[in-house]
Amino acid sequence: MLAIGGREVRVTHPGKPYFSAQTQLSKLDLVRYYLSVAPGALAGIQDRPLVLKRYVNGAGGEAFYQKRAPAERPGWLRTVTLSFPSGRTAEEVVVDDAAGLAWIVNLGCIELHPHPTRSGDLEHPDELRVDLDPGPGVSWADVRRVALEVQALLDEMGLRGWPKTSGSRGMHVNVRIEPRWTFTEVRRAAIALSRAVERRAPAIASSEWWKEERHGVFLDYNQNAKDRTTCSAYSVRPLPDARVSTPLGWQEVPDCQPEDFTVLTIPQRFAEIGDPHAAMDAAPGSLEKLLELAAADEAAGLGDAPWPPHFRKMEGEAPRVAPSRARSAAKKAGTRPPRARMPLVTVANSADKNAALAGLDRWKGRHAEAAGFLAVDDVLVDSMRGRSSTWTRIRVNLRHVPEALRPPAETPDPDDDPTREWRTRRAAKRHA
Repeated sequence: MLAIGGREVRVTHPGKPYFSAQTQLSKLDLVRYYLSVAPGALAGIQDRPLVLKRYVNGAGGEAFYQKRAPAERPGWLRTVTLSFPSGRTAEEVVVDDAAGLAWIVNLGCIELHPHPTRSGDLEHPDELRVDLDPGPGVSWADVRRVALEVQALLDEMGLRGWPKTSGSRGMHVNVRIEPRWTFTEVRRAAIALSRAVERRAPAIASSEWWKEERHGVFLDYNQNAKDRTTCSAYSVRPLPDARVSTPLGWQEVPDCQPEDFTVLTIPQRFAEIGDPHAAMDAAPGSLEKLLELAAADEAAGLGDAPWPPHFRKMEGEAPRVAPSRARSAAKKAGTRPPRARMPLVTVANSADKNAALAGLDRWKGRHAEAAGFLAVDDVLVDSMRGRSSTWTRIRVNLRHVPEALRPPAETPDPDDDPTREWRTRRAAKRHA
């Protein structure tokens, strides 16, 4: 039982291993880490609805998403009701203090996933999120270079970006904005930003939604769509070394290394320099210049970009189909050049990433000659997210394999898609 700010929080199974091997951290160690950086961690989640991403068996176990607040919770823990694009609603947890932070970590929330809105105005985000997602084989140096291009563009737009490592392979740049715009408008501004950065650094930056069309570092504009969340500042990631999504000063970006920031190193850094993002709320900016850039793109023929697959078809959105599945590569006059139809095959689906990767190895063994033609970014490892579960899908792009050597599509091995049953029921209802 921990006494935190006048409240009592019970840590159940405190000695349960949450990180093994090189870090050997228990659940209680994780709670103590978050309490040691509580002012910084709270700055990223306070007064925001939270999606609970729970690793009840530690970082090596399977995670599940829980939008709805647990029925059994302290009376002092706030909740707020969100509506989603599907039309459903959920009462989500809102954390206000260190006791609440410790309480959700005890549930197995290794990462923190806040929405970009405050509880008092759930329809108008106060944060634009720039998520830099490197593709396979992309260097960390390229991620840093794209981040600096983002900084330069934001400066021109009269906005201030606040960079942090993602805690994995990428970086995030968060921008505090005035809560005057809808989710759709914020996403539109993010698309314009992504396309502008791609134009500045076309060799290393991409704004393309479909993985088969990307290269380098993808600027994921769809993280600004309603109901999307990213891990916040000081979040621990479920990697063997317990890396942390760490706020940085821009002067640190050119030389930083993500592996330097872990549960074992961040408490001392925080004690010595405090939170580099402490002033983030002081001067929210305006999206007007980015929206002007979006309007200029639209006038030049660049319309809306694809939305996440679970969103309804949006007005003005082009057909939401991957180039490899498109019936025709022809584009309407005045839009982008025709897209090449990519020859993709799915080789594995599994809730266990290691099992999916083993399936990829088996596929390569069966098709060794074709596998010899694959480039690093021809293997697409997708982290798929359903309503409450995640799984790994692995696809192979055969674009570099001579047509005569391209293996036909096979039943994925393994073939464990946790959403298949739900999608089958949904299709049956639609046709009933």
